[in-house]
Amino acid sequence: MTSVHDIAISHLDGTPSSLGEFAGKTVLLVNVASKCGLTPQYTALEALQAKYAERGFTVAGVPCNQFMGQEPGSAEEIAEFCSATYGVSFPLFEKIDVNGDTRHPLYAELTQVADASGHSGDIRWNFEKFLVDGDGNVVERFAPTTVPDDPAVVEAIEAQLS
Repeated sequence: MTSVHDIAISHLDGTPSSLGEFAGKTVLLVNVASKCGLTPQYTALEALQAKYAERGFTVAGVPCNQFMGQEPGSAEEIAEFCSATYGVSFPLFEKIDVNGDTRHPLYAELTQVADASGHSGDIRWNFEKFLVDGDGNVVERFAPTTVPDDPAVVEAIEAQLS
């Protein structure tokens, strides 16, 4: 697996970038959606961002519309929803595909990692989470239904920050 820091992905506003901008930081990368039953996870994601940002941590949201069309909006609509509804301050990247023939190269790398139950491969639903260390290595994968403030997620984040 190559470092996910090396893979190009634009910010939600179209500015070219990569996760390399977070070199040295721990990142919780999450495929997000605005019209999903799991969308309230934004609250806990923002709480993690607030709690750990000063210790070299960030959440990074990656919108995806592949799961029952639950992220149909434009970049501007997604940004407005996240800001107005959940006060999201963490970075959001461009809307991409996480599965299938048009899977973004970032997710081609991420999906090689298995979660605690042994699941690797395709993203199962919105809000699947990947913890990336400061060197760009994927160190943990969490199921969509694992809430961001689950003790296993918090423990994994804190282990990277200590």
